[in-house]
Amino acid sequence: MQVVLLVATGLAALTNWWSRLRGADRVELWAKPLTTMLVIGLAIANSSPTGQVATAVIALVLCLEGDIALMSAVDNFVLGLASFLLGHLVFIYLFVQYEMPELWLGAIALALVLALAATVGRRVVAAAAAEQPKLRLPVIAYLVVISAMAVCGWATGRGWVIAGTTLFVISDSLLGWRQFVRTPTRFSDTTTSVAVMVTYHGAIISLALSLW
Repeated sequence: MQVVLLVATGLAALTNWWSRLRGADRVELWAKPLTTMLVIGLAIANSSPTGQVATAVIALVLCLEGDIALMSAVDNFVLGLASFLLGHLVFIYLFVQYEMPELWLGAIALALVLALAATVGRRVVAAAAAEQPKLRLPVIAYLVVISAMAVCGWATGRGWVIAGTTLFVISDSLLGWRQFVRTPTRFSDTTTSVAVMVTYHGAIISLALSLW
């Protein structure tokens, strides 16, 4: 069952990436949420403690809500931001359940996210505020929460968690940069859209596999 789910998840993800490459919005309408739903299946199909599985599923359901909100057919950035912010908070609780014995790794992650916040994050916040002043505080709050998630994730010392949280930060950095900082050309928008989804799917799949 686990292998079947993993293969199905990979195929759904590939289909979604293809939809972003080709601009096939109708395909994305089903391929994007299907991929996340299959990842939820990956989080369930294991023998980890029930509490950890339940926490991961709640976090991934919030990611699914964010996926739908950010699709072009819905295009609700604030709802997507809020859904993923709550999802990251739930992931932090999952990492607390895992325990965080490798504080030195957390310290490295903290240094990295502070450097990212001072460069990319600062530009994204400024551009978001220039476009819509009311977005300033929500975007700052999101950056703080996803940074905390990365720090806590690295502190678990688990490879899948470190990979997942790192990919999440990369994906959201690319998304924020494309959304607010750059005026994309058709080519750059396509390539960034694919990169956002590849890193995002890598993130949630890795976090689901941390339960295996």
